Amino acid sequence: MAILKAAIITVTPFQQNCSVIWKEETKIAAVTDPGGDLELIEKFIKDQNLTLSKIFITHGHLDHAAEAKALADKFNVVIEGPQIEDEFLTSTLETQGKAYGMPNAQNFTPDRWLNEGDQIELDGEKLDVYHCPGHTPGHVIFHHVESKLAIVGDVLFQGSVGRTDLPGGNMEALISAIREKLLPLGDDITFIPGHGPISTIGQERLTNPFVADQLFKKSASE
Repeated sequence: MAILKAAIITVTPFQQNCSVIWKEETKIAAVTDPGGDLELIEKFIKDQNLTLSKIFITHGHLDHAAEAKALADKFNVVIEGPQIEDEFLTSTLETQGKAYGMPNAQNFTPDRWLNEGDQIELDGEKLDVYHCPGHTPGHVIFHHVESKLAIVGDVLFQGSVGRTDLPGGNMEALISAIREKLLPLGDDITFIPGHGPISTIGQERLTNPFVADQLFKKSASE
């Protein structure tokens, strides 16, 4: 099994972390969450001599998914994700785009909806799929065991968690998903969040004011 390389490309007015992951041996790549600024994504792919094979989507919000269809159509590749409960978002991206000044947004139906326990594949490398609702009802995250890497969208951030005040949001579900699915992946897992700097699971277990272990030890003893 190979270690995947990863790079972050910051896109859209929301400063979203689109990521490119690839196998160095073959230069076969996937893009996660191409919300906009496709020229930046395409330039990176060209400069690194990569071949785009798939697009993976964590959830249906505009800044993560608005230009997935345009990129898929241009490179003739499939879109996988999110989970089907985010269909209300992926089917209204054009309306969202008009409201937020992103006129290139396009509605789409992915080639494959993803569910808990599924795997996605990049040139033979398997990434595990976890359904992590709370920020949106159909949010998924991707974990590549060998690379000790997770791509978590807007579930978990360095020092914070995803907002839950948007349609379909649920704070209790979000915290449960983080505590029950993300944190058990291991302290040595580096994760790429949907916004802001990368972090590790271990750091968030120690210091994150929403999900740190100490918070739950304290509440359990009260």
